[in-house]
Order: sequence, then C-alpha cells, then structure tokens
Amino acid sequence: MDLQKTITELSQKYYEEIVKIRRHIHQYPELAFEEHNTADYILQELEKIGLKAEKIANTGIVGLLKGKNPNRKIIALRADIDALPIEENNEISYRSKKKGKMHACGHDVHTAVLLGVLKILNEIKEHFEGTIKFIFQPAEEKLPGGALELIKNKVLENPVPELIIGQHVYPELQSGQLGFKPGNYMASSDEIFITLKGKGGHGGMPEKVDDTVYLASRIITDLQQIVSRKSPSGIPTVLSFGKLIAEGATNVIPNEVKIEGTFRTMNEQWRNKAHEQIKLITEGALLGTTCKADVYIKKGYPVLYNHPVLTQKAKSAATELLGNENVKELEIRMTAEDFAFYAQKIPGIFYRFGTNNSKNEFGVGLHTPHFNIDEEALKTGMSGMAWLALKLP
Repeated sequence: MDLQKTITELSQKYYEEIVKIRRHIHQYPELAFEEHNTADYILQELEKIGLKAEKIANTGIVGLLKGKNPNRKIIALRADIDALPIEENNEISYRSKKKGKMHACGHDVHTAVLLGVLKILNEIKEHFEGTIKFIFQPAEEKLPGGALELIKNKVLENPVPELIIGQHVYPELQSGQLGFKPGNYMASSDEIFITLKGKGGHGGMPEKVDDTVYLASRIITDLQQIVSRKSPSGIPTVLSFGKLIAEGATNVIPNEVKIEGTFRTMNEQWRNKAHEQIKLITEGALLGTTCKADVYIKKGYPVLYNHPVLTQKAKSAATELLGNENVKELEIRMTAEDFAFYAQKIPGIFYRFGTNNSKNEFGVGLHTPHFNIDEEALKTGMSGMAWLALKLP
C-alpha cells in the first residue's frame, strides 16, 4: 500500500464529514474545564469509529489506536477542545449558539481534525506499526491549563509515549501549508498582580497623602528596565501591563491601586530571575514613602521547546507529503501554549497548519470575534498529522 497516497485520498474522503463535525463543535463552544457536552460528543464520534476511550480529569479524553506490532512505537497526538469568552460576530450558518462564547482560537478545528486523523489511521491500521495514543485536552486557554491537569492524572503513562505531536491553526499561512520551528518556539507566560496601598486623600493636597496613582505609574515605568536593562542579550523578553485600577476621582487620590500585566520570555532561568527583579524594582520605587506593595506573580505556561532533531524530521516528512513550497519555517512567538508542559516531560513537536486562502478572506487573527478558517485547511490538518504519526520518530 502506498500510505502517502492513501492518507491524502482518505483526507478527501472524510472531508465533508469532518466539516460537519467542526461546525457542530463551533456552534456549541464551552469554556475551560466546562467542556462536558463537547467531551460527550467526542466520545460518541469515537464510538462510531470503533475506538474505546475514557474520560480523564473530568472533561479530557484519552484512548489508544493500535496498529500491527503495537509495542514497536507509541506516538501521542493531542488536540485542545475549549473555547474563549468572546461574542462571535461572524455571519455564518454555524455561528456560536452560546452567548459570549466562541471558538476563536480554532480548538473546534483541532478537535475535528484529530477525529479525522483517527478515522484515517483506523482504516489503515493493518498497514502501520505501533500505537497511537490520542488526547483530547480541556482548558488550554486558562491557567493552570488542562495539560498540567492531565499530566497529574497520568495521561503520559501506561503506556508512555516516546513523542507527542500537536498542531494549531495559523491564519498567516494558506490552506495546504504547514510551518515548523525547531527548538524554542513559544514563550513562557506569567501573570503579574501588584496591589499598591497607601494613604489617600484630597487631590488638592498631595503633600499630605501618598500619591498612589503617581507611584503606580512610576512602578510601571521603572519595571520597563526588566526588558531594556536587565534582560540578557539575545533572550526575547516582553513585559506588558494591560490593567490599571485607581478608583479615585478628579480630586481624590485613592488608598489602593491595582496593576496587572504579563511577563513572557524564552529562557526558564532568566524567567525565574526576572520574577525577583520585578519584586525588587517595585519595592525600590516605594522608598521614601509609607506605601506598601503586594506583588503576586502567577506562574503560567513554560517555554514551548520543539525537539530539534524530531522537528527537522517532521519538516522533511511534511515536504515529502506536500512539496517544499508548502512547508515553511516559523518565527518564534511571544504567545504561549500549555502543550509546553508535555514537551517538558517527553519529546514534543508543535507545528502550525495554514487556514487562510489566496484572497486573504480568513486572515483575521486568533482571539477575535471575526476569526474563522478556510475549511479546505481541514484536509491538510488531517493528512499532515496522520502522515507525521506514521513517519516519526
């Protein structure tokens, strides 16, 4: 059997069915750790394929698809299933039916594609060696992340995969294209919460109070040293503040100001050192005042590291399937992904598949009310992941 040709043909065969599955999931989005109906729907679809699976960590799903000689290799394939708290603005027949909830990051696509991959591999299971462990993971969008919860529930055990593969929609590439980045690919992601407390009072008499609002602005400014003066050369680093709450008035300086932001980098050692610097710089900004600051840093997802050798093999396999012109080298991203937790435990490959078209009709970014995909991308999503599962490690 020509497996490459067969996989391409089967991705076409199952295309219409996977479109329907994707649209159904898109219409009924569920937020992180609330994906009960989504999980039940996935189980129903797996039953149609003839695959047994079980729930893990309430809304996750894990199961095995065995080829011949099932112990020869064990490859894990992962898809995330949760949605975002966004009101959809697309005028489409399969628009979200859940107010304030939307699959704006493509997890409906990831889920449908993995079901398609399993349909393909199940049909040819007598022609490949090894076992596929499939993982449908909840809560990628919310700390502490569903990956960590599944790992705690032993998703990477019994049996232990030698490699885990994940993929993600990417509107910056066209349908039919895949993108890879060996080594560090996505940043760590931490949330910063600073509560500044002092003696507030009349805005007309700042000499008699602690000017908490001024001090908050100074803290935000001083903390930019983390990027401009403290970060080691060559390590990408981002520090951004998106929330400042000072509930005073035009003539009232409040007793309390809250500052919230995010810290992201590509190096775990520098990440930990930067956390200490954030606390020290904040405390330094308050010298000479009677104010106090509580600094809480919620540690999020780690740096996502793609195994260099295996990712290069994956890129070569993708080129064999799609042609050199359809396989791209990706740049690093300062966004984050909890797939990184898996890649800390076992070798991992996390790559992108294009979802735009030549007219740029689907170029709207992720996490926006108008995000959607060119559904032709489902074919490459299926064939690409199925082919990599057979070719690797």
